[in-house]
Amino acid sequence: MIGGLKKTSLYLLAGASAFGLLVSGSPAAKAASMEELQAQMRAMQAQMQELQRQVNQAKSEAASAKASSGSGGSDLDLKVKWKGAPELSSSDGKFKFKVRGRLMGDFNSIDQDEAITGEPNVNGVELRRARLGVEGVVYYDWKYKFEVDFAGDASEVKDAYIAYANWADWEKSEILIGQFKTANSLEDMTSSRFITFMERSAFIEAFGIDRQIGTGVWAGDEHWSFQTGYFGGNTSNQETWFDSESTFSVRGTVAPINNDTTVVHLGANYRHRDAGTSDETGFAELFRYRARAADLHLADRFVQTPFIGENDDMFVLEGAAVYKRFSVQGEYAQLETNVAPGIAPGVKPTYNGWYIEGSVFLTDDMRNYEADEGAFGRVKPKNPVYGGSGGWGAWQLAGKYDVIDLSDGAAAINASGAPNAVMCEECGEQKTWLIGLNWWLTDYTALKFNVTQSEIEGGVNDGADITGFGMRAQIDW
Repeated sequence: MIGGLKKTSLYLLAGASAFGLLVSGSPAAKAASMEELQAQMRAMQAQMQELQRQVNQAKSEAASAKASSGSGGSDLDLKVKWKGAPELSSSDGKFKFKVRGRLMGDFNSIDQDEAITGEPNVNGVELRRARLGVEGVVYYDWKYKFEVDFAGDASEVKDAYIAYANWADWEKSEILIGQFKTANSLEDMTSSRFITFMERSAFIEAFGIDRQIGTGVWAGDEHWSFQTGYFGGNTSNQETWFDSESTFSVRGTVAPINNDTTVVHLGANYRHRDAGTSDETGFAELFRYRARAADLHLADRFVQTPFIGENDDMFVLEGAAVYKRFSVQGEYAQLETNVAPGIAPGVKPTYNGWYIEGSVFLTDDMRNYEADEGAFGRVKPKNPVYGGSGGWGAWQLAGKYDVIDLSDGAAAINASGAPNAVMCEECGEQKTWLIGLNWWLTDYTALKFNVTQSEIEGGVNDGADITGFGMRAQIDW
């Protein structure tokens, strides 16, 4: 196009030169009649007007080409970035939008020691998670996230919130309103996509750590994180409550060492809950505490309490360390519950759960830590597996010991003569060993293999030995 402009300019210059010669050549001018001169001038004027039109048209086409190339202003002010799926944003960051999701297909084979438990063995497959959602930014500082899980032939809303962000000069500063995590465990704050084993530790299920509807503040930077919030119920039970349960939680973490090769994480959190009521009679929706055997999702529960808790308090201590390929992680949780007076007056059992795990990458890879959330993030293999890459991905070998103890106060609950007394028949302790092998093929795909064994002590399932094997294929975007 620039060459066209130069060519047109040369035409104008030639025309102007011819006109100058015509005017300055007085002998020729004198020889020509006045009519001939006027005719020639009119012809030259028409030619110059046509040349000027071509110049203007060339300039217009050049400006249009420049605008459509994105180097200038345009109605289509769009940037595309690939983050597992396309993330669309305006060039000034005013708006962002991304479709997100995950798929996890599991196989579980579990020997449930039927002779003691009365429950048959399990050999089955399931779509453990099938989530689809969106996230983005509106007007720079307003974030949103909405995600629904369609696994289990049912739909369940997971994250569903808006957040006002960037109100402080930290990596993360957000005020959230909606449904989100209550932030009460390192392993729970770590996404299911990035945890080391197929399922989280037993105390997370047993003590009811989950997403709830409320408002909260999340903040963090390179060496620390802080989360607190006040909550009611969640989207799965919001239609059943007359007076919703209430929850207060607070969590803080520090990472005194956080660099490319070494991470040290320390954290603590606290949660208080009050049970809600389900109808106008004021009948309480009491809390119960239970966990699946063998840390596998298709296993039955052989340690559990009835619905007994009127309110409870939970404390959790967190610790983790990473050095290149090696990592170790552990948590200790203690929960004290007030049993409803109609069930067992004055009884306040204390339950506890804890785990310790370690892992090593057989390849030159390591776990990724996100200090501003106080959680572990995406594993990013240095040599991913895809067509023609020749890469092996990242291979991770891990071991874990997981304990949940729900035996305290069982005798007092069973001996209660209260009008609404219940029997704590399965209030016992579960100890689980796990060995895991993870193959992180790419940043967004993985295969996981778990071998597990749980021993049950106390209650009607005392002496049961539950063994299992689990396998998972997962992808997210």
